[in-house]
Amino acid sequence: MGEIISKQTSSPLLRCLVVDDEPIAIKGVVNFINQLDFLEVADTCTSAIKATEILKAKDIDLMFLDINMPMLSGLEFLQSLDKSPLAILTTAYSEHALEGFRLNVVDYLMKPLEFQRFFQAANKALSIFQSRLILQNSKEGADSDMYIRQGDTFLRIIWEDILFVEGMQNYLKLHFKEKTFIIHQTMTSLEEMLPKDSFFRIHQSYLINTRKIDAISGGRVFIDGKQLPVSRHRKEALLKAVVYLKLISK
Repeated sequence: MGEIISKQTSSPLLRCLVVDDEPIAIKGVVNFINQLDFLEVADTCTSAIKATEILKAKDIDLMFLDINMPMLSGLEFLQSLDKSPLAILTTAYSEHALEGFRLNVVDYLMKPLEFQRFFQAANKALSIFQSRLILQNSKEGADSDMYIRQGDTFLRIIWEDILFVEGMQNYLKLHFKEKTFIIHQTMTSLEEMLPKDSFFRIHQSYLINTRKIDAISGGRVFIDGKQLPVSRHRKEALLKAVVYLKLISK
């Protein structure tokens, strides 16, 4: 499985919010955070209601979020957010794991927390966060080339060469003309960071490079001999995007 790698090796510091209705659980997470030099505690609170206020007042990169809380559960809290920071769920119950991953959480940690699993989840969050920074730089006009990790190998890719992106839960499959790579990234974050004049979300599971479209027919887009489905409510917007691309390319 791959990940996007920055050309610079320095790691960002992720500002963390710990949300749990049990103070002793908060203390445990804070202690683990303090063991890692790429995490810092920005704030803590004991309810989702208070967490909402904190998110409005502070820049939070990563939440450690308990599921079973009074008034508003962690999952209900995530569903209420228009734009959520990265989130790692913490709970004593496993039955909500699938629902959590449908909400694109980074990881799901079972209580009592073990540092090894915490470390793995935190590193996964760091990898996703770095990927977002790199993609944001690309969108703002930085280098169009970057590196993805495939096992022990680092491969250079050009984003303009992507034909389309296929979503697979918390992973994405990047389709090029003669190759395919898999990276750990959510579709929503990738869509937000890639240039909107080149990439368009045609379906929940597909993001396409509009400059690579061969044809649009009915509810399908044809790219390099492949047929991709277009959601009914996105077809009109897609046609407008293609017309706009034609205009700006003249």
